[in-house]
Amino acid sequence: MAKRRTVSNPLALAVLAELTIEPMHPYEMGRRLKEQGKDRNIKYNRSSLYMVVEQLRKAGFVAERETVRDTQRPERTVYALTEEGRAELDDWMRELVAEPQHEYPAFGVALCLLAALPIEESADLLGRRLEALDERIDATRAQLHEVAGTDVHPMFVIEEDYALALLRAERRYTENLVAQLRDPEFGRTLREYLGRTE
Repeated sequence: MAKRRTVSNPLALAVLAELTIEPMHPYEMGRRLKEQGKDRNIKYNRSSLYMVVEQLRKAGFVAERETVRDTQRPERTVYALTEEGRAELDDWMRELVAEPQHEYPAFGVALCLLAALPIEESADLLGRRLEALDERIDATRAQLHEVAGTDVHPMFVIEEDYALALLRAERRYTENLVAQLRDPEFGRTLREYLGRTE
């Protein structure tokens, strides 16, 4: 079972991880997260990033290191990871890696309510989803192929490899579901079932 965290936003975990590299200010953290493509997995904007850094500071996981003044930019506070922050990062990462968590993906919501739509329409909509999945699979493959030709270590793109595996699995599942929905026998048995439950 997942622990109750003082700061539970996934962005907080990303901030803690970034600060293991070196102390930095939130603007730099955001720039690096975007540059590394982490924004594809961790939802945030500039204000939420500053808010999370403040929550981490209050929790004692990060501390102000210094305030930097640049003539062209406003004053910026540089934050560093504390010992407590490092312990929280390690504990949180170990939990996320080792223990499967129950998630609530939007497609799961749609599937549990799919009977609200006519079977034919569901099959057509899922067909459109298959096309969209194919586009995403192609784009992710291209991204991984591009990285393969560089000196970036595969460890730093494993989330894209995982995303590709999920997309492929969802595509297989969706293709099978479309075939099932288009099977006349499936529609007949569903109508019979609905007739019994009315």
